[in-house]
Amino acid sequence: MAEVTLDALEKRFDDVVAVDGISLDIPDESFTVFVGPSGCGKTTTLRLIAGLERATDGEIYIGDRMVNDHRAYERDIAMVFQNYALYPHKTVGENMRFGLEQHGVDDDIIEERVDDAADLLQIDELLDRRPAELSGGQQQRVALGRAIVREPDVFLMDEPLSNLDAKLRVQMRAELNKLHEQLSTTTVYVTHDQIEAMTLADQIAVMNDGEIQQVGDPTYVYAHPRNRFVADFLGSPSMNFVEGKLTRRDDSLVVDVGPFQHEVPESYRDALDGRVGDRIVVGVRPENVTLRPDGLPALVEVVEPQGEKTVLELDLGDDITIKASVEPSVPVELNDRVNVEFDRRSLHYFDADTGESLTYSPPKEPKATEATH
Repeated sequence: MAEVTLDALEKRFDDVVAVDGISLDIPDESFTVFVGPSGCGKTTTLRLIAGLERATDGEIYIGDRMVNDHRAYERDIAMVFQNYALYPHKTVGENMRFGLEQHGVDDDIIEERVDDAADLLQIDELLDRRPAELSGGQQQRVALGRAIVREPDVFLMDEPLSNLDAKLRVQMRAELNKLHEQLSTTTVYVTHDQIEAMTLADQIAVMNDGEIQQVGDPTYVYAHPRNRFVADFLGSPSMNFVEGKLTRRDDSLVVDVGPFQHEVPESYRDALDGRVGDRIVVGVRPENVTLRPDGLPALVEVVEPQGEKTVLELDLGDDITIKASVEPSVPVELNDRVNVEFDRRSLHYFDADTGESLTYSPPKEPKATEATH
């Protein structure tokens, strides 16, 4: 097991910058997830760590070894792909043995490792079957088993659950959590699924346009986004954004949105005091929008029952719409007139031009370092 360090890592494909000078510390035994939209550079970053792509610039360390010039098989990593890449003509046991046999590992050691991994993943009874005889979840376990028997320093996983149905994905997320607790192997995981990122990671790195936008504890990143992209990407439904001009009224700061004025809570005034006259964006998550008799008037335009919650789309006037997440027992129907209130303890304020948070507070002990440009 080992930590992984990326230092000013860059990857270009001709004129396309896929990874743009990122720096990141991945602690030993951590479960770090790269998350972001398609094309953000997360898979390319994983392939650079694996040695499947060569870095244009920057350095990659696994433990205390700089591995830029090491081939994939020299890096002591094991990969699990979106495509499980099992040999169809080999049995499960033969698929799990194959990599060790290629490295000349003693047969007795191979047998012991395969038996241990099969027992851990509860696939003992599948060892004599071929991949075509397995379900998607079983093939996933075999692919994990093939990686586990390698006993690598680092596991690299590229969207390994994306081919599974929704119920099985939930089950496999739980299995991966248990597996990491038992093995404690440093794991780097790539996904576009924010739920996977939030539930699996002890450290997430949110990427966009080849850069790391924010990195840290998932709960902290969710509650304290550094910019509008992170705030918008994490959360379902995503955060609401309302733009207006910051003005001063007596001893208060007020965001003039047009159809309504939003008074800035006292706890944010010092951070925003120097921005009077600027256009800023107020952010509030749907779960922090509540129905209150004395709140802002709104028209219910959409009602989306989702079982554990109901999502409302609300028109506040002047084409300003927001979403609210309410209890399913709340009696709201299409075209109802309601009143809403923002939870003043859970607000975010962003620069309207740059998207940077104006009220972000960094954690006291950051786990990693975002890239700076």
